[in-house]
Amino acid sequence: MAKARAVWRCVECGHDHPKWVGRCEGCDEWNTVGEEPIAKTPARGGSAVATSSPVVRLRDVTGSRLERWATGMPELDFVLGGGIVPGSMTLIGGEPGIGKSTLLMQAAARLEAAGRTVLYASGEESAEQLRLRADRLGDSSGDLQVLGETRLEAVLHAARSVDAAVLVLDSIQTVYTDALESAPGNVGQVRECAGLLMRFAKDNGIAVIVVGHVTKGGAIAGPKTLEHIVDTVLYFEGEASLDYRLLRATKNRFGSVDELGVFEMTSRGLVAVANPSAVFLAARAEGSPGSAVTALMEGTRPVLVEIQALAAPSGYGTPQRVATGIDPRRLAVILAILERRANASFATLDVFVQVTAGVRLSEPGADLAVAAALLSSMRDRATPPNALYVGELGLGGEIRPIGGLDRRLAEAARLGFTQAFGSDRATAQVAGIKHRGLDHVDQLVRTLVA
Repeated sequence: MAKARAVWRCVECGHDHPKWVGRCEGCDEWNTVGEEPIAKTPARGGSAVATSSPVVRLRDVTGSRLERWATGMPELDFVLGGGIVPGSMTLIGGEPGIGKSTLLMQAAARLEAAGRTVLYASGEESAEQLRLRADRLGDSSGDLQVLGETRLEAVLHAARSVDAAVLVLDSIQTVYTDALESAPGNVGQVRECAGLLMRFAKDNGIAVIVVGHVTKGGAIAGPKTLEHIVDTVLYFEGEASLDYRLLRATKNRFGSVDELGVFEMTSRGLVAVANPSAVFLAARAEGSPGSAVTALMEGTRPVLVEIQALAAPSGYGTPQRVATGIDPRRLAVILAILERRANASFATLDVFVQVTAGVRLSEPGADLAVAAALLSSMRDRATPPNALYVGELGLGGEIRPIGGLDRRLAEAARLGFTQAFGSDRATAQVAGIKHRGLDHVDQLVRTLVA
């Protein structure tokens, strides 16, 4: 029997190669080229096939209310936009051991308890291993219907046979379809299985949730088209040594993106954290130099986090620049602004900056807090108590206003903060907290650590 033809294709850009290469010729990425069988194409000149759905004008389509199924986990429902949508496909990724399977088993158990038939299919664990996790979690997980299977056709047949409303598949990289000869986890297998699962969800109105492995860089492994196919992409992240886990939505066809859900990992599984700001600031020591608090907007939710900085004399020829939870390039920009515009020299100092509780900064609104923490550490003087810092630093040293300031200040006032430093062009007024406007970063130096 002749072997099926194959092509070597890059999982990042889709560029085809006649043979395996270590570096893609299309995008110059390393170790991204994998073998993929070539699908059979129909002969040219065949007869046209009529579509099964008629063509209609958009104004003639009657609207319907979007139905959602609550998972029983408020933080998960919040990130999803209110719950699981029937007929949708959700992809959740995260580091190994972060708690993806625990999260989905708890959600599946509560959906089952609410009357939704759930099939939990695992290609990584047997039914006995799943039972061990269920015994640890409790939460009525023992009522779940589970299946240990890696062949996708068998999984879909089982879902139909039990009349499942929700199918959980752990994970997409462990299953394979008989339509391709390649091994599970191959680029072609992942893409083909994802396409079959999406069609299965749409045709049967079944909500499909799949787990995806991640690469060393933190991205979901496999072809980028995997994230394009699904309706929702969630990332479950956090430090394995810490108790808190963060759930983010980076794509959501049925709700907003960049929402943040916070969970605490306990011996009985994941517990939702209703007030993340209070938890993130619980261990903060008042009056400690090098500490500043800022307010982030995670989707529609304001979250207060602490930024810590340490500036110490360097023992080497080249000072160190270490950043945890913040882009090192953004830290380099802030240091350059302070050097040039605020006459604060860090040239002979090692600089260490971290965001507590495993939070990652992705917006420029935290620039002012990073600068305040750095200046506070360099001068060894604590920042004013109960103060918040929200603002973006321009390359000229100017402090620029940011969006959502009213909600950020309201969250800070609720937690007992009495003053907020930010741009003098901001007009937000919130009862209980005084906004102190600053025009330039040199005013921050004179006001805070002079």
